[in-house]
Amino acid sequence: MQPPIYYTPDIEQIPDDEAETIAGLNAVLKDILDTTSADYGHAVRAVHAKSHGLIEAELEVRADLPSELAQGLFANPGRHPAVLRISTNPGDILADSISVPRGVALKIMNVDGPRLEGAEGRTQDFIMVNGPVFSAPDAASFLKNLKLLAKTTDRAEWAKKALSAVLRGTERALEAVGGESATLKTMGGAPNVHPLGETYYTQTAFRFGDHVAKLSLVPVSQTLTRHTGEMINAKGRPDALRETIAQDAAKGPCEWDLRVQLCRDLEKMPVEDPTVLWGEEISPFRSVAILRAAPQPGWSEARAAIVDETLRFSVWTGLEAHRPLGSVNRVRRATYEMSSGFRARTNGCPIHEPATVTLPRPDLT
Repeated sequence: MQPPIYYTPDIEQIPDDEAETIAGLNAVLKDILDTTSADYGHAVRAVHAKSHGLIEAELEVRADLPSELAQGLFANPGRHPAVLRISTNPGDILADSISVPRGVALKIMNVDGPRLEGAEGRTQDFIMVNGPVFSAPDAASFLKNLKLLAKTTDRAEWAKKALSAVLRGTERALEAVGGESATLKTMGGAPNVHPLGETYYTQTAFRFGDHVAKLSLVPVSQTLTRHTGEMINAKGRPDALRETIAQDAAKGPCEWDLRVQLCRDLEKMPVEDPTVLWGEEISPFRSVAILRAAPQPGWSEARAAIVDETLRFSVWTGLEAHRPLGSVNRVRRATYEMSSGFRARTNGCPIHEPATVTLPRPDLT
C-alpha cells in the first residue's frame, strides 16, 4: 500500500468561473427558499428540509491510532457529545413515498484546535449521504442538476409520487444489468431503504490533518445492521420514515463506526471530481471513532424544535485540520451561509453553535 499523500493547498484547482457558479447556486437555492417559506409560512432548509431522525449520541475517538489516523479531531482519544440528523435531500417537505437518497449530518461538540475562518464555537460537522460518490463531477455540473430539481419545488405531490414509483422501477432495471444512475436516484428513484441500516459517505474529500481523506459512518450494532437493506412501505404513510426511526431507535442502543479512507494516489483518488470512486483496494476505510446512542425516541416534534430550528450543519463548521476540499465543497461555504441566514431572519430564531445538545427523552417504558 502506498503511503498517504500529504495535504498542500495546491491539491485544489479552482476554475476561473467558480464565483459565477456560486452566484448561480445561491440564486437557485434562494428561489427554493422563497417558494417553500411562502407555502409553509416558515423557512426550512434549502436542501435536506425534512428530518426523519434526530438522535443524541456520543463520539468516542479510539485510543492508540497510528500517526496517519491520529489527526485533527482524532489526534487524541476522548469522548465528545454529538447529535445526528437523518434526512432526505429535497428542499420541500414531501411524503416519504417519494424516495430519494438518505443523508446524515453529524455535529460533534467540545472540539478544540485551530478553526476554519468564520467557524464559530467548538463543533465539528460532517455531512454524508448513503452512497460513496456524488451525482456531479463539479460545482458547475451540480448547478445544472439543481436547476432541474428546483423546477419540481411546489409542484403537485401526487405527480411526484407517481414519478418516484416509475423511477424506482427504472433504477431497479438498471441495477439488474449492473448499472445505476445517481440522477434517477436524486429525482426519486432511490430504493426506499431504512435509514438506520445504511452506510453513509462524505462523497467529497477533506483535509485530514497532514493528509487528505473521505469519511464514512457504518452501522455496526445489531440494532442497526438488522435494518440494512430493509425496505419501508410508505404507502399511505407520509411520515413513514419518522415513525419507523422513532420506534426502532428506542428498541436498543445503537452503534456506528466512523471510518477514514486516506488518499494515496491523486490520479486514482482525485480531489476535484467526487464522481470517481476511491477504490478500497488502494486505500481501505479504517476506524477512527465509535458513535454510540442510548435507546431513545428517534424523532419527535419536540426534538425537531431544537435540532431543525436552532441548529445548522455545514462542512465549513469545524477545524482547519478538516478543511473541505474540491469544487463541490468550496461552493458549499457561501450557499450554506445563505440558507442558514435566510432561516434565521425569516423565523426570527438565531442559529448558533452549541456546547451541548440535550434532546427530550420521555420514559420509553
